[in-house]
Amino acid sequence: MTAESPSGKASTRSKRADAQRNQRAVLTAAAEVFVTSGVDAPIRQIAARAGVGMATVYRHFPTRADLVTAVYHHQIEECAEAGPSLLAGADSPFEALRQWVDLFVDFLVTKHGLADALQSDSDRFATLHTYFIDRLLPVSAQLLDAAADAGAIKPGIQPYELMRGIGNLCIGRDSDPSYDPRRLIDLLLEGLRRPQSA
Repeated sequence: MTAESPSGKASTRSKRADAQRNQRAVLTAAAEVFVTSGVDAPIRQIAARAGVGMATVYRHFPTRADLVTAVYHHQIEECAEAGPSLLAGADSPFEALRQWVDLFVDFLVTKHGLADALQSDSDRFATLHTYFIDRLLPVSAQLLDAAADAGAIKPGIQPYELMRGIGNLCIGRDSDPSYDPRRLIDLLLEGLRRPQSA
């Protein structure tokens, strides 16, 4: 048991840890709710999923735009940090690329409604888009370079073109439930492969 000092430092640390836990819970819950209900989902639905009160959500994220921005910022970081981990742990650089593309598609799918939610703050949206490119482009490049160096894919594939192509294939998924972009993305990845000599 931690003895609290007269200055209350132990209690302050405990409150800070609780606040960080609550913030992470809200971000995780919001990301999950956005997938099924879009970014206009009721805050009470997000709070219930996170296991916190609505006041806790608003304390961390005073406006919906604050929450939406934080969710996507958090997801960009997760996607960026996954690249090196996948390269270190996957069976091959191509498999690491495939797994990362799956995460990237997950991110793009949850991005539905982002522009509308932030339209009143175009500077915020532009900043988030720049952050998205700055963080994920180098990761895409690292994975492509590793796969090319291993002889698994053709050299010279541009990371921005790959990301843009995947993004374009994800368009329309929300308005057409019979459309599964992942099938075309699998074909795209297969098309990157270097032909194996007989």
